[in-house]
Amino acid sequence: MDPIRVLVVDDTILYRKVVGDVIASIPGAEVCGTAANGRFALTKIKTFKPDLITLDIEMPEMNGLELLQELKKTGMKLPRIIMLSTLTTTGGDMTIRALELGAFDFITKPQSGTAAENVEKIRTQLTPAVTALIQEKKFRSRLDNARATLARTAVPREARPKPAATPATPPPRRITRTVSRPSEVVAIGISTGGPNALAAMLPKLPADIGVPILIVQHMPPVFTKSLAGSLNTKCAIEVKEAEDGDLLKPGLALIAPGGKQMRVEAHRDGTHRMVRITNDPPENSCRPSADYLFRSVADHYVGRATGIIMTGMGQDGFKGLQRMHENGAVILAQDEASCTVYGMPKAPTEAGITDKVVPLPDMARALMGTLK
Repeated sequence: MDPIRVLVVDDTILYRKVVGDVIASIPGAEVCGTAANGRFALTKIKTFKPDLITLDIEMPEMNGLELLQELKKTGMKLPRIIMLSTLTTTGGDMTIRALELGAFDFITKPQSGTAAENVEKIRTQLTPAVTALIQEKKFRSRLDNARATLARTAVPREARPKPAATPATPPPRRITRTVSRPSEVVAIGISTGGPNALAAMLPKLPADIGVPILIVQHMPPVFTKSLAGSLNTKCAIEVKEAEDGDLLKPGLALIAPGGKQMRVEAHRDGTHRMVRITNDPPENSCRPSADYLFRSVADHYVGRATGIIMTGMGQDGFKGLQRMHENGAVILAQDEASCTVYGMPKAPTEAGITDKVVPLPDMARALMGTLK
């Protein structure tokens, strides 16, 4: 299989060099070209036809957002695009907008540290995203080859022998769980591709949904606040970045703040539930972590919860969903075809702990079905 071709777009020579060196060090990837701004990038995209573009947001003449808008106008199929963002409020807002315009993922530019340390920070962020694209290309190549082979060797229907009758086999035995419906809380774990997936799903939920929603979206500090603000303008329910002590209320979606952990606790009044925002260590290299949230939901809403695992890299959320499953929660997983990256939903689906595997366009309806 040919390596994936990467175009590096940044207005600084330093970052073009650093990002280019990181790409070149990843087996199965190569740099096909560089550009100093979006205007030069437009020409090079047509020339090199890259599989992936690393794109700085803030550039002269044509910035990253303007380039994305121009690419959308052409109607061409977008290559995968990873944004390079600054860890600021403005950077967060611009990154969310870039994801809405079709970017695949983002990494943050280091704000401090030695040159060697900053190279490693970029390598740590960029390598998993590029590796995921390489694996996706390999999978699609194998799938295309298998389909071509099947087409060449297919036997015409009329020439196929009739299968011999076989005795009916009983359906596999299912493990029964005590599930109490309706659910009284919804907990969502999501990562790569998450902002667009949430923007497609949450606006379909009615204001009178009647339950709180808790969301772990893998993002750094500042960016989760920008995401919550963007979603809040699109939704009938209220969406906000969670703060320590927030009560769980019907029709309120709380997004775990980047760089923190979020769990559910009982309120001191003995009736309500609230969230605790902590500095507890990362889990699965993630803070916030879906596993951390899911465990607390499992313990505080036995038989009365819905867990949803959606697009994203890695396996964060799997162990927490296992506990939710054991405690009687309903588990929904996004299907592979509609995931930007089929990592987080894969393990729970293959382990058989999901009650339903759902395409993204149907996720809101499936969620509502667990509340009845």
